[in-house]
Amino acid sequence: MEMSWEQSVTYSINTVYLLFSAYLVFVMQLGFAMLCAGSVRAKNAMNIMLTNVVDAVVGSISYYLFGFAFAFGDTSNPFIGTNFFALKDVPNTSFDYSFFLYQWAFAIAVAGITSGSIAERTQFSAYLVFSFFLSGFVYPVVAHWVWSSSGWLSASSTNPLFASGAIDFAGSGVVHMVGAVAGFWGALIEGPRVGRFDAFGKPVPMRGHNATLVVLGTFLLWFGWFGFNPGSFDKILVAYPSTTNQGNWTAIGRTAVTTTLAGSTAGIVTLFGRRLLVGHWDALDVCNGVLGGFVAITSGCAVVEPWAAIVCGFFSAWVLIGLNIVVTKLNFDDPLEATQLHGGCGAWGLIFTGLFAKEEFVIQAYEAGDTSVVRPYGLFMGGGWGLLGCQVIELLVILGWVSVTMGPIFYAQHRLGILRISTEEEIAGLDISSHGGYAYNTHQEENQPRFYADYMRMHDHS
Repeated sequence: MEMSWEQSVTYSINTVYLLFSAYLVFVMQLGFAMLCAGSVRAKNAMNIMLTNVVDAVVGSISYYLFGFAFAFGDTSNPFIGTNFFALKDVPNTSFDYSFFLYQWAFAIAVAGITSGSIAERTQFSAYLVFSFFLSGFVYPVVAHWVWSSSGWLSASSTNPLFASGAIDFAGSGVVHMVGAVAGFWGALIEGPRVGRFDAFGKPVPMRGHNATLVVLGTFLLWFGWFGFNPGSFDKILVAYPSTTNQGNWTAIGRTAVTTTLAGSTAGIVTLFGRRLLVGHWDALDVCNGVLGGFVAITSGCAVVEPWAAIVCGFFSAWVLIGLNIVVTKLNFDDPLEATQLHGGCGAWGLIFTGLFAKEEFVIQAYEAGDTSVVRPYGLFMGGGWGLLGCQVIELLVILGWVSVTMGPIFYAQHRLGILRISTEEEIAGLDISSHGGYAYNTHQEENQPRFYADYMRMHDHS
């Protein structure tokens, strides 16, 4: 049966929308890279740049070979997909190449989160191992549970958990918490950077070397989030039957609005909150606050009102500020605050959706606007406990799954001595000890080796 003209137009418009969103999500790699570079010390800038590239290129291959199959394989298995390895039998009636590309952009973002947590002290080979495993197996399994129509936690399955399924529309849990929990175990097992805490366990500030790059990265991530959240509708040409002129195009616009409002609110609250706590206006803290707001709204972006997004952002700012204080007291060191930001705000985002999801919007996002269907929605909106129950379960299973998979990987590398670099190399900086020179060659620091040969000479004398 050949396709009608209307059908082919619909397909092509939907494909253009999805590809456009995939390219936007890919821009987040650039955002992560700039944010990471600015947040570490200059002597490690080249190292973190390379790890961001490695996350992308290794993640691409592992997601193509295994990841996509584990996440979206057509299967009756609620835990893991079992076909489409290396894109065999794609395209098919379920998805085209554009859907793979969109999901791939998400998969490589996960490893980017984790590499921030273990920055400035990790052996390069360790990145290769964990990013292959994270984007090829650990993350896709969670994506299968929550996003595949056969997943046991999925809101789009035929018989969802508690008649609801977990609503994690663009991945506060699936992407951000997964990356953060992996990073938590990495940073915990490696321990803090040399000099991060003094002999009495008091924190010593280690400022990132370039605020300009941090702000650039933050705005690039904001730009990319417009593909991450609204793009998760996949299709833009879906009309809602019970309305006159509304469809996914309406909900996509609303999703971009809720995303913007949550990030902006979190930024403002962080600005004044940190001003009260530390006494000055801190650019880097505000950038992280904004990102925390985005992470939190990512779960419920499609199913909440704009006013609720402001509530989301307000609390996400305090979650981040509070967690940063707690982890510093516990001598936990995450150079990018990735564990606190993506983990803490991601967890809050899941709970927030369970409280504030609006019935009408849940039906739009998950039933294409078919108002004859009844579904649980936010507890505070009168929708009962079913949705909140699923959100809490998602939060707990992600914590458990990523801990039992990534924890042992980091621990095994630690025991084998292939996780952390030596103290001398760390003090010299990874750029000179592992990458043959500095990221910046403007003016070499006094008594610092400039090239790898000088570094080795100094090493032989010591």
